[in-house]
Amino acid sequence: MHYDIAIIGGGPGGYAAAIYASKKQAKVALIEKGELGGTCLNKGCIPTKTLIHSAKLLQDIKGARGFGIIADDVDIDWNVIQKNTACTVKNLKKGVENLLKVNGVEVFQGLAKLRDQNTIKISYETEQKTITAENIILATGSAPITIPIPGHKLQNVITSDEALFMEKLPSSMLIIGGGVVGLEIGYIYNTFGVEITIVEMLSTILPSQDEEISKELRKHMEKQGIKIYTDAKVKEIKEKENILQTFFETKEGIKTVDSEKVLVATGRKPVVDVFIDTGLNINKTGIVINDYLQTNIDNIYAIGDVTGKSMLAHVASHQGLVAVKNVLGEKRKMDYGVIPSCIYTNPEVAMVGMTEQEAKAKYNDNIIIGRFPYTASGKAMTIGERNGFVKIIAEPRYNEILGVHIIGPQATELIAEAALAIKLECTAEELANTIHAHPTLSETVMEAAFDLLEEPVHKI
Repeated sequence: MHYDIAIIGGGPGGYAAAIYASKKQAKVALIEKGELGGTCLNKGCIPTKTLIHSAKLLQDIKGARGFGIIADDVDIDWNVIQKNTACTVKNLKKGVENLLKVNGVEVFQGLAKLRDQNTIKISYETEQKTITAENIILATGSAPITIPIPGHKLQNVITSDEALFMEKLPSSMLIIGGGVVGLEIGYIYNTFGVEITIVEMLSTILPSQDEEISKELRKHMEKQGIKIYTDAKVKEIKEKENILQTFFETKEGIKTVDSEKVLVATGRKPVVDVFIDTGLNINKTGIVINDYLQTNIDNIYAIGDVTGKSMLAHVASHQGLVAVKNVLGEKRKMDYGVIPSCIYTNPEVAMVGMTEQEAKAKYNDNIIIGRFPYTASGKAMTIGERNGFVKIIAEPRYNEILGVHIIGPQATELIAEAALAIKLECTAEELANTIHAHPTLSETVMEAAFDLLEEPVHKI
């Protein structure tokens, strides 16, 4: 069979590209070796956020007494929580399958290997098949990184792939890595009563985020009972009487923490094994692409985690659309300048654009900042969630917004307005003078813009 476009990988990037290409009248093949939806739907974003919703509900119920709701002896049923997560994943996966079917995408459930720039061999358990295509899009995603320290192969040393689907709650868990995955999983299990310790090698958790936001989140997570060590390097994991002992080096010397489980959440690596010896240009971060998402082989494109550009599902999806447009002759560059990122802890964290440190470096410290605390928000007061603040960074000549950072309730929803503002090169005046409904949490963004202009109304 011959296709206009063949896509290897059925995650958020691959299936979005397949559907979009088919809507543009291309004949499309999609090859997926595992589950449609990729890591995001099956082992990442969706199961994590479903578990987080259960955790947040538990916190809300326990804190409901102040609102006149008495709910004593609240408990959880871990089996039901896991069943709900599995059901959510199953339903969304059916939705993806249906979208592909309705749009006429031919799906192959097998392992793809490039034979040449137009030929793909698909291997099944008992047979093989070969297809050809004018253009190929590679979207094979990423896998968890394992760290080569003594003890990393012990049975109860796990990755995020296993951490979300444990049959029973452990009594304790040490998490290696204070990034998004480690913090979200730490929040989930801490809320469900698991003793959590997080060990981060760098000087701060969320090292890629704005420092002020990272410090604020650490304060709240420690207040919830999570132990956090930074500037700490894990040296070894030992097993003693079914308990794991993790040894890590700090400025004060070697420390040891006992736990039932150890989660390695030190990042992810692109899945490029199937492309070795194909002539593709591959470096340490992934498949090398240009601004148009082309590889060094003109008719082969790469999108998503396998490129190592930005390992976020929404980036992969957008890259998928851009790649298809380029295949069809539109010549679109991929813009990485406005990419929102979200952390679903409690409080939530979201950011888009430059951090304060990045803006200072670019503008020689000549920037202006506006802040607005949730404690001054009427809506935050009504829902009893007053932790956090909104921070807006701008350059002083035109007050153009460079970055927005939010920690607090619904931060992950509020960040979309900020992304649009930066995309449209919005000024602080334009954002401040956009009427926001009252009472809403979105007013905090408007109020932060007023503060940047030194015209705050609801802030002392």
